[in-house]
Amino acid sequence: MASVSSLSFASLKQPSEFKVSVSGVRCLGSHFDGIKFRNNFVPDSTTTLRSSNYSSRFVVHCMSTTIGEVSPTVAETKMAFLKAYKRPIPSVYSTVLQELIVQQHLMRYKRTYRYDPVFGLGFVTVYDQLMEGYQSDSDREAIFRAYIQALKEDPDQYRNDARKIEEWARTQNASSLVEFPSRDGEVEGILKDISERAGGKGSFSYSRFFAIGLFRILELANATEPTVLEKLCTVLNISKRSVDRDLDVYRNLLSKLVQAKELLKEYVDREKKKREERSESQKANETISKCLGEFEHASS
Repeated sequence: MASVSSLSFASLKQPSEFKVSVSGVRCLGSHFDGIKFRNNFVPDSTTTLRSSNYSSRFVVHCMSTTIGEVSPTVAETKMAFLKAYKRPIPSVYSTVLQELIVQQHLMRYKRTYRYDPVFGLGFVTVYDQLMEGYQSDSDREAIFRAYIQALKEDPDQYRNDARKIEEWARTQNASSLVEFPSRDGEVEGILKDISERAGGKGSFSYSRFFAIGLFRILELANATEPTVLEKLCTVLNISKRSVDRDLDVYRNLLSKLVQAKELLKEYVDREKKKREERSESQKANETISKCLGEFEHASS
């Protein structure tokens, strides 16, 4: 896989030259296939998600993070999300969210899973990119909270950690980023802990959310050159090859999502135009009928 070269998240949102009806897109979960835009995509303005869609036939048990603790099934996590947010979600968003929560469930309940702020930043970045342009800011945040709570985690922690890492990254540059092991500070301590755990001194489970969080740090520090990424991966004991691969996956996902959103917008605009034309036709008919009535009344 080619390296990601000076890539910004703004550029990830630009449409690419392929259709939405594409399968085989890898998901954002580590080592799993998923998040596919279904073939023959037909835009629909909204879709109501029902619990019957997630029957007991789809039961996946994961290893618990605590020995002896029984973790919930994928279906139970999905149901928790649907109960927490009961309003209809437009299909272009709900399809991705439902695929995404399956993959994050599998990550969340791996025995080696341990939340860290870079992972949190990665997920927040993904979520905000995927939900950009959603019809309501309050609904977008309510969906975010319902999603994280369904995974039995704290949405405030995700947001606060993402904000903290972003603020720190804006004060960094290409040199200071890779020199964190020699400095003191809250974020520096977080990165040192990740480096130690990834190096074999504790529990660490790499994921694509982590890769995206890592690149978000580089972007905010204006240090997106591949050489800087390589150095940072080295001091963090993370495989740069994996990071390159996963950033490429994310870029493709966003490109397809842009295409899907454009199709949805075109569909909504066509329907709106049809309704306006029907309304104008109805008003014209009413005006004609009124004029005829007045004419008949005047002639009698």
